[in-house]
Amino acid sequence: MFPHPGRVLGLWISVLAMTAEAQSVIAMRMMGMAGLWPVSPTEGNRMVLEKVEAWHDLLRAGAVTAFRPPFDTVEAAVKPYRRRTRANARRLGRMPAKRG
Repeated sequence: MFPHPGRVLGLWISVLAMTAEAQSVIAMRMMGMAGLWPVSPTEGNRMVLEKVEAWHDLLRAGAVTAFRPPFDTVEAAVKPYRRRTRANARRLGRMPAKRG
């Protein structure tokens, strides 16, 4: 059975937003490594540790929804990644850019 089109559209929008936020986070972190954007000295460690935490969230979501329709599993897997990319984009975006 196919999911309701509204759910498909909502997931699609969520994935697009997550992709855009992830790209902005990557850009701000790269600029931070180059000294052009103020980032915390622990940003590198945070960047690595959050990948491990996100992987655990993904495994947990997959285990919880293992016997549900595949679309439910995809929705559950995207949710924690989206939350993290949104939080990172907001946190890094609040930091003012360095002036030359």
